[in-house]
Amino acid sequence: MVGSQDASADTVAQVLTKLTDAPAAKGTLTPCLLDDDPEQLDALAATIDELGYASIRTSYPDEALQCVRQGRSRLLLADLSDTGHYGYEFLDRVLRADPGVHVIVMTRDYTLESALEAIRRGAADFLPKPVDRFRLKRALGDISALYDQRRRVRVLEEQLLKDLEFHGIVGKSPAMLEVFDFARKVARHYTNVLVAGQTGTGKELVARAIHQLSPVSLQRLAVCNCSALVDTLLESQLFGHVRGSFTGATDTRPGLFEYANGGTVFLDEIGETSLAMQAKLLRVIQNREIQRVGSPEVKQIHVHLIAATNRDLRAEVLAGRFREDLFYRLSSIQIRIPPLSERPEDIPLLVQFFLKKYNEAYGKKIPGLSRRAQAVLLQHPWPGNVRELENVISSACITATGDFIDLVDLPEHLQHQQAPRTGSVDDWQPLSLEDVRKIHIQRVLDMCQGNRLRAAHILCIGRTSLYRYLKRDGRAGRPGTDAGTATA
Repeated sequence: MVGSQDASADTVAQVLTKLTDAPAAKGTLTPCLLDDDPEQLDALAATIDELGYASIRTSYPDEALQCVRQGRSRLLLADLSDTGHYGYEFLDRVLRADPGVHVIVMTRDYTLESALEAIRRGAADFLPKPVDRFRLKRALGDISALYDQRRRVRVLEEQLLKDLEFHGIVGKSPAMLEVFDFARKVARHYTNVLVAGQTGTGKELVARAIHQLSPVSLQRLAVCNCSALVDTLLESQLFGHVRGSFTGATDTRPGLFEYANGGTVFLDEIGETSLAMQAKLLRVIQNREIQRVGSPEVKQIHVHLIAATNRDLRAEVLAGRFREDLFYRLSSIQIRIPPLSERPEDIPLLVQFFLKKYNEAYGKKIPGLSRRAQAVLLQHPWPGNVRELENVISSACITATGDFIDLVDLPEHLQHQQAPRTGSVDDWQPLSLEDVRKIHIQRVLDMCQGNRLRAAHILCIGRTSLYRYLKRDGRAGRPGTDAGTATA
């Protein structure tokens, strides 16, 4: 315990040292000055030099815009007195090039309306000309302090990301911290564990973490996706087969349970298995013994078993699609992974984690997202959970051309996402429960883009029940033609 406290103290000391030794923002903040009057440009540059800032000066808008695009300057002081490129159109172009840049607008014709218009369009400040030295000093000081604050926050966030990473999983929400803590406790003593959660929440990552923390971490971890194989192939994959036991069995092969003997077997999507296969798995769990396909020999095995499902197995038991005895064997220790919609506070941390991952993968140096892009990510319901968020950040890292990922770098359906409407009391109308059910099912289907399998998972009902509801409402197609089922 003492060693743990010392390590924590060292970490804090290292962070504080890093913050103290880091260069001040005033020395690294390089304003770009844009003015078509050479005399005023020189005078402004001299004033800024006296205030302790090195500056870049130009009389050409395209040069200033290029300076921003290349990341040479994150602060632009621009004279927008004239129309054309020097008007608000130019301000819009600059902010599109880099949404994180600060623009201080300067003009000879100051009015309250023009100042408010500039601020509304995204300017950081509005200074009348000739520029007052005191106001300029205060504006530069405020922006410099903001950059210094962001730098310190970035260092602390990097340290926080390291501290909150749990074997490749990150989260700071109470729900995820509870998952991490329970997984640590379970890993020391488990024989069977059931990991439940929606598709894309990271069930396999949790299973791998449990194996890595277990006493058999040095032994093999065998992974099998039960939904990807038909029964005959799944049985051969898990238990092995002898030569000649079926067409194509040209040699004798061990199954995953033998392969991982002494280690761990992870059965993903166990809820997709048939009742016949469930009976065979129950025997493995109860007796820890297997039989290869086509062989009468019984082999004893010693494995830890982790099963995962995106279904509500209790509901599946009631519906007769999952064996009750197998469910109770598996669920003696159960870990539920909450969906991303239940832990939105984890989204910024996950974004930072994936940015770091794909910056390294693609050779990029993208520090973060623009504010409007962050707002969109926080409002999105994330039906695909963490996997969907990772795909969004991965594609955005590829397409982003500026320093920050902006709204235009996100997928099209996120760019046009509208905030949820809040109806007034006057708009309320009484509805029957039947109508409420119809509306809710349709909204979930729309959110899942017609994927009925995913919609059934979100609604916590079986796919057959969903088809029955849709058929009753006159909206059901043939189950075999459901494109969502094939792509889920």
